[in-house]
Amino acid sequence: MTEAGQPGILAAGMTETKLRGAKSVQSRIYEITFLGQAGSTLRSAFDDCEISLGPDTTTLRAELPDQGALQGLLQRITGLGLELVRVVTPPPAE
Repeated sequence: MTEAGQPGILAAGMTETKLRGAKSVQSRIYEITFLGQAGSTLRSAFDDCEISLGPDTTTLRAELPDQGALQGLLQRITGLGLELVRVVTPPPAE
């Protein structure tokens, strides 16, 4: 977990993982920002993510294997009543 003095700059990357018996699947690193600074209790709900705190925002950074995992994380955020600001998807690998 990291704390920043200003809102995190959103960026995304991509890594490749292989599943048994399947073609390679590209997991992606997402950065998702919501309004407000998450306190320690709220941060513990996202202990599977890197967390950056800005003055008025919290940014989560996580490597997710697929769209289903991204949807699950977004549902966790909205289920807690947090206001989503931005989700960055990674650019295609070159």
